[in-house]
Amino acid sequence: MADDDLQDIVDELAGRLQRSVAIDDPAIRLLAASRHFGDEDPVRVASVLNRSVSPGVVDEVLRHGIAGWTRPGSVVVPGESTLPRLCVPVRCSGLLLGYLWLIDTDGTLDPGEIELADDAAARAGVVLYRRLILHERSKARHEAILRELVSSDHSARIQAVEDLRAENLFPERAASFVVLGAQVSGGGDAAAVALESALEEGLRASNDVHLTAANRSRAWVLLARHAAELPIDAVSDRILARFRSLTRDGAQVVIGVGSAVEGLESVVDSYRQAFLAARAALLVPSIGTVARWGELGPYEVLLKLPVDDLLLASQVPALAELERHDPHGVLMQTLEAFFDHAGDVRRTADLLCVHRATLYHRLKRIETHTGSRLSRGDDWLTLHLGLKLRALAAAYRSRPD
Repeated sequence: MADDDLQDIVDELAGRLQRSVAIDDPAIRLLAASRHFGDEDPVRVASVLNRSVSPGVVDEVLRHGIAGWTRPGSVVVPGESTLPRLCVPVRCSGLLLGYLWLIDTDGTLDPGEIELADDAAARAGVVLYRRLILHERSKARHEAILRELVSSDHSARIQAVEDLRAENLFPERAASFVVLGAQVSGGGDAAAVALESALEEGLRASNDVHLTAANRSRAWVLLARHAAELPIDAVSDRILARFRSLTRDGAQVVIGVGSAVEGLESVVDSYRQAFLAARAALLVPSIGTVARWGELGPYEVLLKLPVDDLLLASQVPALAELERHDPHGVLMQTLEAFFDHAGDVRRTADLLCVHRATLYHRLKRIETHTGSRLSRGDDWLTLHLGLKLRALAAAYRSRPD
C-alpha cells in the first residue's frame, strides 16, 4: 500500500458504510476526511473547515481516556447538536498514531461495521507508521545539517549550506532568515519533552518554511520567507503558553530572537545572537521572556564576554568601596535608579520617593565613597557598566545551569 493513500482508506470505508469517516492525529488535528452523508454535526464541520477543533473540545474528547484505548469505543462530545461517535484508535507497533471516527447518528452500527472500521484503522496505522519513520529520518538529517550550519568550523558550515540548498527546503529567493532560540531552565526531562511539544504548537502559528533542532535544554528554529516580516510574536506566544500548560513550578523557558540575515551563510550570526538574547532573558528578568537582539542595550556587548572574564570584570574597585560604606544598599539602589533614568533628578527622586535635596545628598556621598565624579563621562561609564556587570555576575552565580 502506498504511503499517500490515507484518503483512499477513508473514502473506501465511507463508501462501504455510507457514513462519513475522518482520521485525526493524536492531538485531534484532522488528517483525512470523507464526503458527508447527511450525518455531520457542528464539531465535524468545524474540524473539516479548520483542520482542527477548539482546545475545549479536544480536552473533552481526550478526557474519555481514548489515548489508552486499543479497541473501538463510543465517545460523546458535549455540546449542542453534537452526535455520538465511534472512536477507533489508529495504532501500529504499539504506537498511538491517531483516531478514526464514525458519527453514529442512530446507534445502529453493527459488529460487522465496527470490524470494518477497525480493519481500516489498522491499515491507516501502517500508512502513518511509515510516514513517521520517514519523518524521523528526515528530521534527524535536517537536525544534523542545522548543527553543522552553526558550527565553529567554517568548512562544515559551507557544506551545510550546500546540503540545505540541495534539499530545496527553502524558497530560492528567501528574503530573510531568522533564528529563534528557546532555552529551558529547571524542570528536568519533563521540561525537555514539554519544550518539543511547545515548539510544535508554536510553529503552527507560522506558514513559513522552518527547520528545528533540539536537545535536552534548548532548541532552535530556523525560519525563512519571502517577505521581510516573520510572525515571531505569534510563534513565541504560543510556545510560551504551551510550555507553561505542560510544566509545573520550577521550569522556565525563555526565547531569544536573532536579527534577520539575508543568506544561509549568515545564519550562524543570527543563531549566536538568539542564544545570547535568550541568556540575557534568563539572567535579567526585567528583559522579559522574549528577548530580541538589537534591543538589549549594553547586554549585547557584556554577554559576549566569557563568564570567567565577566566575573573578574565585575569586581569594580569604586563600587566595592561604595558597597563597603553602604551596608543597607541604599546608595547602590540610588545609583542604579539614577543611571536607569539617564541622570534625570526629578524622575529618579519620584521613583525613590525622596525629596530632590535628599537625592542630591546621596549622589554627593556616592561621589565621595567611589572617588568618582558623575559629571565626568569616563567615571559615569565605569560606574554604569560596573553595575550591569555586577548584576550579571550575581545572576550567573545564582544559576549554576
